[in-house]
Amino acid sequence: MDTIWLTGAEWLAVLRIGLGLWWLESWRHKDKRGWFERGTGIAWAADVAARHRWGAVRSGFERVVAPRPRAMAYVVVYAELALGLGLVAGFLTPIALAGGLLLNLLYFTLMIHDWAEQGQNAMMALVSAVALFAMAWQTWSLDSALGWF
Repeated sequence: MDTIWLTGAEWLAVLRIGLGLWWLESWRHKDKRGWFERGTGIAWAADVAARHRWGAVRSGFERVVAPRPRAMAYVVVYAELALGLGLVAGFLTPIALAGGLLLNLLYFTLMIHDWAEQGQNAMMALVSAVALFAMAWQTWSLDSALGWF
């Protein structure tokens, strides 16, 4: 593989780190007080789910998320932080990439009516899949330094 400036593995590391920074920005811009104390994030998602065109999304949200809004707020917010840190540092990278791919697919499905959200989540899912199958933890990662994966 011919590349410019960096090796192919280094460009994959740049892609992985960039995805991690994207997750960290998603975490950073959240109003944590609103999510944790007032339940704004889950309430917004509940409104979206209630009007969703697919019954499976509505019933799935009602079954999994609605009964435990506070816990789910913590899961979402801290999952984004963990994904960002894991991908930037290259720590447990395959797990972070698979988890991020799953979270983006869930977000994509929930927000199927919102073109901006669809674009962001589709691109993040694509980067996760490419980084996962290209094993983007081989360079500039704690996983590589530790000889993991």
